[in-house]
Amino acid sequence: MFGSDRNTLRQFYQTCWRKAQHNEVLADLEKQVAQVISEHPEYQQVVLRDSALDKDWQPENGETNPFLHMGMHLALREQVSTDRPSGIARHYIQLCQHTQNPLEAEHAMMECLAEVIWQAQKQQQPPNEADYLACLAKLSPL
Repeated sequence: MFGSDRNTLRQFYQTCWRKAQHNEVLADLEKQVAQVISEHPEYQQVVLRDSALDKDWQPENGETNPFLHMGMHLALREQVSTDRPSGIARHYIQLCQHTQNPLEAEHAMMECLAEVIWQAQKQQQPPNEADYLACLAKLSPL
């Protein structure tokens, strides 16, 4: 969406959230970003801080990158809406029924997404859809 410039992407999150707070008109993608931010009150002030644009969050220190976290929500929602990889929408529906909480379902699914992405980077290969779907299948009973 914005190439490899993380600051531009992070500024986009800031812009979306500021516009949403001021009830300004939002484009479709801006609405999606603002929705994810609204679902994460713990990140709302972080997104607005200019110091967050350059920050490197260190997972080994227990830090969660809020932009990565919310970006994964957006990626999952896109995958579910397009059912790509094929079958992910079914897994999402089943997990939502199991958890009774769509956000909780997405958080569980993000673990699988993160693992598949990490493996793909490690192996310098495209993400393995079969492994991804297999991981998702383990999250809730069929």
